[in-house]
Amino acid sequence: MYKSLKILISDDSLLLRKKLREELEKLGCQVFEAKDGEEVVEAYCQCRPDGVFMDIVMPKVGGLEALKEIKEIDDKAKVVMLSSLGTAAALLKALKLGAIDFIQKPYNSSQIENAVNNISRKEN
Repeated sequence: MYKSLKILISDDSLLLRKKLREELEKLGCQVFEAKDGEEVVEAYCQCRPDGVFMDIVMPKVGGLEALKEIKEIDDKAKVVMLSSLGTAAALLKALKLGAIDFIQKPYNSSQIENAVNNISRKEN
């Protein structure tokens, strides 16, 4: 379905990364992983994914700071933020920094598929 899409996922939870990888691979995406905000910026530079799913709260560098760094590297980066802390302030900040979507954990399969559709539609 989305075989040509490369997706980078970043979350400090191995279990969440595994679950999200399975969801994305079911959709036919090629998946890369990073375990924290510092690693996701490096991985973004190396693999230049079509989209990123990233947690807001992570060690070393938080998701919002990593989002800012990724957007400085590539202003067309398509980043979907994930968080169990679904506060309006975090949502607004993520969108102001350039996130294309915000998904509250726990998420469901249709939310992930909708986000992948959104990434796919915004391909340049």
